Amino acid sequence: MGYKIKSRIWIESEDKVLLGEGRVHLLKAIQDTGSLSKAAKSLNLSYKKAWQLLDSVNKSAKKPVTINSVGGKGGGGAELTEYGKTLVSAFDEINKNCWAFLDEQLEKIERI
Repeated sequence: MGYKIKSRIWIESEDKVLLGEGRVHLLKAIQDTGSLSKAAKSLNLSYKKAWQLLDSVNKSAKKPVTINSVGGKGGGGAELTEYGKTLVSAFDEINKNCWAFLDEQLEKIERI
């Protein structure tokens, strides 16, 4: 019989979610596409929901996580700040280390 541990990790600041898997996916999609609109579309989110998530991250973070440019002839855009990239990287590392720890702990159950 194979056991699995189920868990979700998120980081809060003053009872507001700073980062979680969904927010990190959105930030990575913004970095990949250069646009909040395109990022939302790629994740099957409404633009409004994506904007709310991004706004929540920016309000909870110590510094802005994105640089946004207003649309116009060539369209607007968004990209991660260095701080935003560092947050995403740190969250990924925390998440990876947490799963490694949980896998080790699960071995205790499997040995019983």
